[in-house]
Amino acid sequence: MNEAKVNSSGSTKSSKALIYVVDDEPMLLELAAVVLEPLGYSVKSFRDPDQALQAFTSARPKPALVITDYAMHTMTGMDLIAACREVEPHQKVLLLSGTVDQTVYRGASTKPDKFLAKPYQAKQLAGAVKTLLEN
Repeated sequence: MNEAKVNSSGSTKSSKALIYVVDDEPMLLELAAVVLEPLGYSVKSFRDPDQALQAFTSARPKPALVITDYAMHTMTGMDLIAACREVEPHQKVLLLSGTVDQTVYRGASTKPDKFLAKPYQAKQLAGAVKTLLEN
């Protein structure tokens, strides 16, 4: 009856988990989908963080994970994290950046659950997502 919880690989637990990916670079959105969808995740991509926030606010249920770039045109990833956490305080978030490092959120009241520097390898993204969704 509780087979999904007994699965030690965690793949059943994360299967079909909805992940929002927010990045103003179309190639990076495509890369995330190419890496994550074959692993059983459902990926919804957004080039505009404002649209992502609108979708997040009205989503029922909320995505299992939000992956966001730091540097975007209309808001930073940190701004998006704060706005998402106002709606869902325990929302899991992975912050990506090729322009800043982890010191960008050192003193922030709202922090991502994990940080991944760009450029990253596909296995790093997959591993980070798996780790976040299994906790």
